[in-house]
Amino acid sequence: MTGTVVLTGAGSGIGRATAVELAARGWRVVVTDIDAAAAAQTLSMLDPGIGHEAAVLDVTRPADAVRVADDVADRLGLDAWVSNAGTSILSKFVDVTPANFDRVHAINLRGVFFCGQAAANAMIRAGRGGAIVNVASMAGKVGRVPYFSDYVASKFGVVGLTQSMAFELAADQIIVNSVCPGYVATAMQERELAEEGRLRGITAAEMKQLMIEDTPLRRIEQPEDVARVVAFLLSPDARFMTGEALAVNGGAYMD
Repeated sequence: MTGTVVLTGAGSGIGRATAVELAARGWRVVVTDIDAAAAAQTLSMLDPGIGHEAAVLDVTRPADAVRVADDVADRLGLDAWVSNAGTSILSKFVDVTPANFDRVHAINLRGVFFCGQAAANAMIRAGRGGAIVNVASMAGKVGRVPYFSDYVASKFGVVGLTQSMAFELAADQIIVNSVCPGYVATAMQERELAEEGRLRGITAAEMKQLMIEDTPLRRIEQPEDVARVVAFLLSPDARFMTGEALAVNGGAYMD
């Protein structure tokens, strides 16, 4: 077995695909989500022979992250943590409300911060290093994303946070990297297509075609595309990489 990894937001989308990918590569996966039923469904997709587990974790509650990180570290050993949970609320910049801004940042940035802190403390206590991956976004590298201003701000924050974590935690042999997906085919994206289409005055199908045209590889990204890069960042091949933000977007944004 490769080790034990905790995944947040693993009840669907990128998180679920990552759980499946890591399990197939020999990781023991602790599937966490705010939705217990969704986490259980992901767990049911994994080979039971490795001893995968599921737990409820609300990333807006730092105490939840500490509880999960410490429990996993004490019982199983915590080798890796993937902060994947995220959300979006589309709106014109001039119409973003304080409540919506706070909600997006509570999950996308504050959640990543305190989940990373909990994971790092547990790893430092164990004294054997580890790896942390933060799921950011193409919107954490380029701000030309209409109707996502609060989301953009949160994801730029994740990229910067990743660098800061990587610098401080290097002394404890904990590597920290982020992935920056593009237009990923998930339930969240389906909602975003409809909402952005409405704001632009076009259909969801037309919005999807615009995304494809904006992607040189000419297809919508799949959650598995992201999952494989996360798996790489947790593999021995990436053990001398830290503080990086890997673009996984089919060429939609190149840096």
